Amino acid sequence: MLKQKKILAVLSSAALIAGILTGCSSKTDGSGDSSSKEVTLKLSIGNTAVLDGIKAVSADIEKKYHIKTEIETTPTGGEGDNLVKTRLATGDMSDLLVYNSGSLLQAINPEKNFVDLTNEPFMDNVMDLFKKTVTVNGKVFGVPSGNTSAGGWLYNKKVYAELGLSVPKTWDELMANNEKIKAAGKTAVIGTYKTDWTTQLIYLADNYNVLAQEPDFAEKYTANKAKIADTPAAFRSFEKLAEVYKRGFLNKDFKATTYEQGLKMLAEGTGAHYPMLSSALIAIAKNYPDKLNDIGFFPQPSDNPEQNGLTVWMPGAVYIYKEGKNVEAAKKWVSYFVSPEGVKTYLENMNPEGPLVIKDAKMPDNIMPAVKDMLPFFESGKTNLALEFLSPIKGPSLPQITTEVGSGISSAKKGAEQYDKDVEKQAKQLGLKGW
Repeated sequence: MLKQKKILAVLSSAALIAGILTGCSSKTDGSGDSSSKEVTLKLSIGNTAVLDGIKAVSADIEKKYHIKTEIETTPTGGEGDNLVKTRLATGDMSDLLVYNSGSLLQAINPEKNFVDLTNEPFMDNVMDLFKKTVTVNGKVFGVPSGNTSAGGWLYNKKVYAELGLSVPKTWDELMANNEKIKAAGKTAVIGTYKTDWTTQLIYLADNYNVLAQEPDFAEKYTANKAKIADTPAAFRSFEKLAEVYKRGFLNKDFKATTYEQGLKMLAEGTGAHYPMLSSALIAIAKNYPDKLNDIGFFPQPSDNPEQNGLTVWMPGAVYIYKEGKNVEAAKKWVSYFVSPEGVKTYLENMNPEGPLVIKDAKMPDNIMPAVKDMLPFFESGKTNLALEFLSPIKGPSLPQITTEVGSGISSAKKGAEQYDKDVEKQAKQLGLKGW
């Protein structure tokens, strides 16, 4: 479990990193003076990202270094992963790539594809806690593209006030709230299965609760000494996902509903709960600014009210494509992105949904109400990292498996067993011991 001071530092650093990394996509040709020849860098980023901070930092970079940034948005989820792998395999990758940190990085062979940043001076600005998530075989390959975020439940506070509900401390209390919301004619739990990666959240956000019961689960799981289907605390996460569907809490059209539509439902109060990453708050702030104060956040409850805490995600990272034609300019871009100057610009144009992982980065005073709901857990040390940051294995088929379990196609038991097999394939590909 992360200690209080480290968590607060990560929060501040993450927000800072997010601004710096995302916004500094343009770079010079490496000379660093204003007379340098103009260079255009291409930066690829998922289409759900809010680009205000990145664009602002990129504008600074263009003025300072004559490095222009051409931003291209790509699909997220499984489709996005496949596109990244295809582009790397065909040599068609952009100069800069914003992609996952943690376990998913292992699957795209960073040593072959990305520039080793271990000894770059600008890496001193990045917190060690983050560096661990982008390190392979002792080499560091990325800088944070944003701030930390938490996995849990976003909820509409007006609906809670209207129905006289209290923030749940246990899973049973959450289910009881859902029954009351359903009886009132509203969607209790927003399902956005058209955007498949969102189906994973109930499972993934439960990792704090898993580790509260099985502190060494991540180590055993990585060493092939524990399976999800055979570990009651871990299997419970799949049971929770299945229960939400079985009890009829999802919107009727959940299979055809997108992430963007889900955010609209939450903001307008037609849906009361959305299992989601706190990063969604950025999109709510942009698209529904007048509704932002209506949105709260609570961790996914456990079965024990004394065990509640937050599952935390490190930000994604900005990577430099090794075979790109403008590697030195890309390094200059990244350096500015994580510099105090770049971070300042980023934060002036973004309202972070969590702390940063850049050293000495400070959260702004006007943080969102839902982010304030998270801070007590960071301050008290009641946090732990998502499993993908504690283990190098994350099966690529998880979105498909959680979609099936969450829509009643597969049982919780079958889904857990399928995921154990999915993980086994990846662990063998990575050459992990014990597999």
